[in-house]
Amino acid sequence: MGDSIFIRNMEFYGYHGVYPEERRLGQKFIISLSLGCDLRAAGRMDDLTLTVDYGDVYNRVKAIVEGRPRKLVEAVAEEIANHLLRSYPIVHTVTVHLEKPAAPISGIFETVGIELVRSRVNS
Repeated sequence: MGDSIFIRNMEFYGYHGVYPEERRLGQKFIISLSLGCDLRAAGRMDDLTLTVDYGDVYNRVKAIVEGRPRKLVEAVAEEIANHLLRSYPIVHTVTVHLEKPAAPISGIFETVGIELVRSRVNS
């Protein structure tokens, strides 16, 4: 394994979905992230510029999820992962766990979602 920074269960309201009602009414999306990076220098130097600012990550993810509607949650997660890899040179892998608890499925369930892992090699 290695070092990582994580943010769990960020909740945003977005308008993503295949069905017109989803894109019109919107719904809650829950995002958790893990950012693989080497945190030794930040730990040794106690310097924010040598790591990733959690607040900045939150705001970037919020802008994507609450921004332009997409049909697929896969497209939302892909945009998040690629954006974070481009934005933070220290980050070498991004895991995005995206949940859609109000997905239009006829049945009883807690949540549905996806998880994807991207790295500088496969992004």
